[in-house]
Amino acid sequence: QVQLVESGGGLVQAGGSLRLSCAASGSILSFNTMGWYRQAPGNERELVARMFSGGTIILLDSVKGRFTISRDNAKNTVYLQMNSLKPEDTAVYYCHAKEFGPRQNEYWGQGTQVTVSS
Repeated sequence: QVQLVESGGGLVQAGGSLRLSCAASGSILSFNTMGWYRQAPGNERELVARMFSGGTIILLDSVKGRFTISRDNAKNTVYLQMNSLKPEDTAVYYCHAKEFGPRQNEYWGQGTQVTVSS
């Protein structure tokens, strides 16, 4: 069973930066996609950033130009660099991964809180 463990959340002032990390218990090369979702209180979970194995990246419109997603295959880790943070970025951020193959198993991390103060 694959485990995803997030870290790097915290409290930051508006305009600040944070880097989230998602470490997988196995090789991330087995995943077709890896990404980050977030969920604020009272809101549905939304996709923030997704990276496909071939390198294609999808970003939520409201974070374009501020957030970047990257990965380190050797460390089996995916990152979300968040710059110019805004109070509306406050949410629990979840790492997500989907495997290749017909079953396309999906995995979620436990979530990490990001709070941006104004």
